[in-house]
Amino acid sequence: MNLLVTIGSGVVFGLALAAPPGPMNAVIAEESVLRGRVAGVRAGLGAATADAMFFLLAYLGVVAVVESLPLLRAVMIAVGGVLMLYFAVDTARGARASFRPTSGDEPSIEADKGFRKALVLALTNPYQVLFWLTVGVGLLRPGELDVLSRLPVIGADLAGTLVVATGSPALIGGFFLGVLIWIVGFPTGLVAAERRIETFAPVVAVGSAAVLAGFGIYFLYDAATTFEALSIVDTSVLLAN
Repeated sequence: MNLLVTIGSGVVFGLALAAPPGPMNAVIAEESVLRGRVAGVRAGLGAATADAMFFLLAYLGVVAVVESLPLLRAVMIAVGGVLMLYFAVDTARGARASFRPTSGDEPSIEADKGFRKALVLALTNPYQVLFWLTVGVGLLRPGELDVLSRLPVIGADLAGTLVVATGSPALIGGFFLGVLIWIVGFPTGLVAAERRIETFAPVVAVGSAAVLAGFGIYFLYDAATTFEALSIVDTSVLLAN
């Protein structure tokens, strides 16, 4: 029974982190409505692959290097911002294209493009690295995790509702199972909706472009702020010497 609770908690946690709107879900949504369910799932697998890589790096302790090097983190943020703006333009162009250039569930080069796009964005997303530096490392270490407190907006109200033991393979497995459920279920739901509403695909594509552009601008602003702070610190050190 405890094993099932741990796995179920991991699933809830994985879904809670995968479901909120963000650049990864924008890419999955675009691929789903323009190229079909399989393309959307493949894009989701790109993001999940990055999570698996970060999980391995967190386990080995390599991810901590990013946190110890502020300049590297700022460069990652800047690169991520530029890539998101680039993909936002590409997504906006896709909104003008046909609803589904390839037949619904047939794999194609375009579907591979979605996988690569999501993978590159996830790997250059410093906040994904930050997650594995904090919560991700917490999943690996023996202890306790307040699962629902990590939910956006309502997390504070649910703190203490679901606390599980960490450091368990069952919890990690449940976490990735939750992510997998989302990256399969989300595209399936979008494609089903698109088949019922003729204008759904271009609307989702435009919305995805807006989300990517918004995150791109925010990332570039964050990077510029970090670079400015680092330059002030360097100037202060020089003056002190």
